[in-house]
Amino acid sequence: MQRKQLGNSDMRITPLGVGAWAMGGGGWKFAWGPQDDSDSIAAIRAALDAGINWIDTAAIYGLGHSEEVVAEAIEGVAPKPYIFTKCERIWNEAGDILPCLKRDSIRREAEASLRRLKVDVIDLYQMHWPEPEADIEEGWTAMAELQAEGKVRWIGVSNFNVAQMERAARIAPITSLQPPYSMLAPDIETSILPYTGKNNIGVTVYSPMKSGLLTGAMTRERIAAMPADDFRQRTAHFREPLLTRNLALVELLRGIGARHGRTPGEVAIAWTLRREEVTAAITGLRAAKQLDGVIGAAEFRLSAGEIDEIGRFLAQPV
Repeated sequence: MQRKQLGNSDMRITPLGVGAWAMGGGGWKFAWGPQDDSDSIAAIRAALDAGINWIDTAAIYGLGHSEEVVAEAIEGVAPKPYIFTKCERIWNEAGDILPCLKRDSIRREAEASLRRLKVDVIDLYQMHWPEPEADIEEGWTAMAELQAEGKVRWIGVSNFNVAQMERAARIAPITSLQPPYSMLAPDIETSILPYTGKNNIGVTVYSPMKSGLLTGAMTRERIAAMPADDFRQRTAHFREPLLTRNLALVELLRGIGARHGRTPGEVAIAWTLRREEVTAAITGLRAAKQLDGVIGAAEFRLSAGEIDEIGRFLAQPV
């Protein structure tokens, strides 16, 4: 599988990475519903066996549980994949989620992630959200300190706009940005991707299949049957009036994919990878069998005509 350098780092990563958000399990505000840890571990190991060389998680996923699952999945694995995790979202004993970019909090989070992941150093440590915005400089300075101390190898940001990246970059170089990006959320094309491309900031996009909506496996019935703690059913794209249009888009992707023996999900991921500024895409997995529906996107690329075909559909009024 081809690899691409991530920003200013020495890491060459595969076009796809394992996303461990849903592996955090149920019972927290942004859960995807219950999740069997053994399925998560099998999914990670299947992805590594297929050649994927990085895993993206966050302390907040499952309130620490996702990092623990990742640690179990990579135990005894050689060579070790790169491990990317995040800070800034913290929680209290009641499970309430709060933003915090204070120096001492960032340092406590890093130590806790190192323990849960059972690693000596985190390959990429990312500021999950630029919140509270007034504390960006304090939080980024703390992350640069962790890098200088060898606790983390590289530091990046997530969900930042250009102005926020410029503020951080005055303190220490940004290795990467992790933004949402899909056919249904193309906003970063306007100013963010041009900025990252110009400044050698790697980009690992999340939700390229819009939280599973563009996989080809999502139906109205499946959405209606989602557990109460699956956050997706509360989001606009999983509800009318957008749902009908989104399911029609999936059928277009299914038709394009059929020409090449690819799934709608692989077409959706390939669409994000068409941009030179995008280093790689995060693909969430909940079971090993799901890998079959995404792995082809590592090499598959859409033709100019197919990109235009998708563009014409997206240009239609909702």
